[in-house]
Amino acid sequence: MFNNWFTIGNFTIHGYGVMIAVGILFAFWLGEKQAKKYGFNPNEVDNLVFVCLISGYLCSKLLFCLTNWSDFIQDPLTYLGSSGWVVYGGIIGGILGAWLWCRHKKLDFMGYLNLLFPEVALAQGFGRIGCFFAGCCYGKVTDSRFSLVFPAGSEAPAGVPLIPTQLISSFGDFVLFYILYTIYKDSSHRNETAAWYLILYSAGRFVVEFFRGDTIRGFIGVLSTSQFISMFTAAAGVILLLAVRNQAKKQMKTAPIEGTSGKTVTEEKKQEVHDAINAQVEEITAGRKEGESSYENRNCE
Repeated sequence: MFNNWFTIGNFTIHGYGVMIAVGILFAFWLGEKQAKKYGFNPNEVDNLVFVCLISGYLCSKLLFCLTNWSDFIQDPLTYLGSSGWVVYGGIIGGILGAWLWCRHKKLDFMGYLNLLFPEVALAQGFGRIGCFFAGCCYGKVTDSRFSLVFPAGSEAPAGVPLIPTQLISSFGDFVLFYILYTIYKDSSHRNETAAWYLILYSAGRFVVEFFRGDTIRGFIGVLSTSQFISMFTAAAGVILLLAVRNQAKKQMKTAPIEGTSGKTVTEEKKQEVHDAINAQVEEITAGRKEGESSYENRNCE
């Protein structure tokens, strides 16, 4: 929970920023590696990650300002220059930026989206460790032994045992990364990766929000802003999952099925008919030759 790692002149290295950077670098590295393995363009992966970072940051900052609108109106420059942002804004903005870029470059949007969502979860796992260093996104006060006490200078209340929501979220993100990475390796379910991210992340985020103690994230009725958004992103994930599976069923019905010889069933049937015709022709030809031979033998007698 030591956020200010060291200072050089007027420049301070913060643990929060370092962990964000580590997460982004891992996303770049693994994204390029996966692209080479599964036939995508690594350069386009780099472009997409860069575009998503920009669009994601802008949308996350916009959503942060909207959820704290009354305070933002009073001092907009302070809010725009602060370190506050909303993860869901980054996710939605990143997806929007990726879609626009893929449309501009005529790339397979869903293909790249499925490829990169495991890396998104991985980067979020490191990012939440950064939240732990800074003390932001902290949990409610608790008397449980499984708690954290932040020092003075943190964004969390100092000297009070709190639910370690940052570490819970980080662990969940790493588990999500493993699940998505496993799904993507399975070619029969690869196209479901993005859908499962939306479903699982939304569900996990909805639950963790009940244990959050910071109020700056905003509320819509009894739900936090993130919980409200989670309902829609989870629904979008379910719709996407059903659409992908329905498309897969249609392709299985129309696609030729391979036979035991490695050829399709249609090819094997054609071959069987062709072989049967050849056998009949050979039988007729053999019968004619036998008849002609008998006739010639009678003349010799």
